[in-house]
Amino acid sequence: MKIDKLNLNGKKDSIEVLDKIFSAKVNSKLVNVVLYKTNANFKGRHAKTKQQNEVSGPTSKIYAQKGTGNARHASRKAPIFVGGGIAHGPKGELSYKKRKLNKSEKKQSIVSLISDKVKNNNLLILSDFDSEIKKTKEMNLILKKFEISNSIMILDKSSKDKVEKAIRNIPNVKVTDINHFSAFDMVKFKKVVFTESSVKELEERYN
Repeated sequence: MKIDKLNLNGKKDSIEVLDKIFSAKVNSKLVNVVLYKTNANFKGRHAKTKQQNEVSGPTSKIYAQKGTGNARHASRKAPIFVGGGIAHGPKGELSYKKRKLNKSEKKQSIVSLISDKVKNNNLLILSDFDSEIKKTKEMNLILKKFEISNSIMILDKSSKDKVEKAIRNIPNVKVTDINHFSAFDMVKFKKVVFTESSVKELEERYN
């Protein structure tokens, strides 16, 4: 299939792309599963307390089992003592099972989301950036011109290097490359922008 390609002057051309990536059947159920797993794995579980077996110190009994008239106790590391372990406290990452995402799930979810963006006219392909864009003001004009002020820009390395500095302080726009974006990014931003070279890289990776 063919998709429109625009240069920075707004001149329209077309580019041949793979149907299996840009015009695939949208698998919404799979996308939801991938988003659920991705979101669950991103959650920070940093709170952690020491259990009795993690507290440093001797394990010997604090006094004899019998004959003292006191209640029976083990070591000072027991939860009832100050400085002892915490019973039923948060355990950090150990408490949560990582949701495994296999390569096929990731690949198919990305393909589904790309096809959905094409279907809803939310995917744009630009010519590679030939010259460096140094000023944020200049980059803002480009974003407004192509109506991509809320977008993820998945660029080839050369184009990324030319625009990254100018765009890094602009909100609601993310610049990345083929190796560093996820289904979560595709859903978060309204539009997806590729360059001609990054489309070829995408096809090589996902074909």
